[in-house]
Amino acid sequence: MRNGVKIKDLRKSIDGLDERITKLLNQRARCALEIRRLKIKGKGGVYAPDREKEVYEKVTGLNKGPLSGDSLIAIYREIMSAGLALERSLAVAYPGPPASITHLAALKKFGSSVNYLPVNSIADVFRWVERGEADCGVVPIENSIEGAVSHTLDMFMESDLKVCSEVSLEICHNLLTNCKKGAVKRVYSNPLVFGHCRTWLKTNLPRAELIEVSNITRAAEIASKEKGAAAIASSLAAKIYKLKLAAKSIEDSPHNITRFLVISRDEVRPTGEDKTSIMFSVKDKAGALYSMLYPFKKNGINLTRIESRPSKKRAWDYYFFVDIRGHHRDSNVVRALKELEKQSTYLKIFGSYPVE
Repeated sequence: MRNGVKIKDLRKSIDGLDERITKLLNQRARCALEIRRLKIKGKGGVYAPDREKEVYEKVTGLNKGPLSGDSLIAIYREIMSAGLALERSLAVAYPGPPASITHLAALKKFGSSVNYLPVNSIADVFRWVERGEADCGVVPIENSIEGAVSHTLDMFMESDLKVCSEVSLEICHNLLTNCKKGAVKRVYSNPLVFGHCRTWLKTNLPRAELIEVSNITRAAEIASKEKGAAAIASSLAAKIYKLKLAAKSIEDSPHNITRFLVISRDEVRPTGEDKTSIMFSVKDKAGALYSMLYPFKKNGINLTRIESRPSKKRAWDYYFFVDIRGHHRDSNVVRALKELEKQSTYLKIFGSYPVE
């Protein structure tokens, strides 16, 4: 009985805290509405990655537990998502159908309250943001196993949009079905996913027919309608198509991570911990690439990624895509880019954004 009284008192305390939290959340929302009004008046962008980073750092710095830092960030992600949805919802475009990998990355970045716009391709994401039909777009840029996403790199060569943020997602492939695992006769997914799960499928479903479809969402849709069918898809697809999670994380490599970039029409202010993405072409001479990279070494700038792509203008002519630490307004980055521009035939800054 004593424990029952104590539990009742604790629940009463929780009820009181919930009342205060609700009032504070609505007070925060009213402040967000006023900020939105001032942004619209001053023609500022809806999404502010620099402010997002500032909030996350502030709340995790204040955190004394028992909630983990990741849990607190997840809570605040939804609080800020709800704030972005007030008045005019932030519109975020991504390639592929709902429950695709890029959709999951967008949810991780923006939360569940914004307006998501599934479009047909990476090129369509760029077009929708350029035309103002979406405030932001989320596109894949590289995978830890497969490497760079060449289509995204090519689109950056043509577009004037800016990179304003990044998000990384650990890829988790799941077997979804409404029958027992031993009764699965057909498995649907796309060819890339089958390649990631080859060993697991051979060991656990050696007699099942593997049927390739255009995307994992389509695979889940088919599996939800066919007897003896399964799909390799996301947990979100399981919820949408009411499939059971027969096996989780069946990918052969446990370190399959895809990095995504958020694109918009607006630049991001320096935060003190930023990354800048650029593209340049080199003159056709011996040691050209070394001389192009030297300004970064000279100015103490760390390169975190470098990729090459054919220019498509003439044979053996390449563009180089480079990510560097620092904001393009930082003095050392400004010096390095000026030196680089003198030596390159072409230089383009895609944008500076907070490090994830």
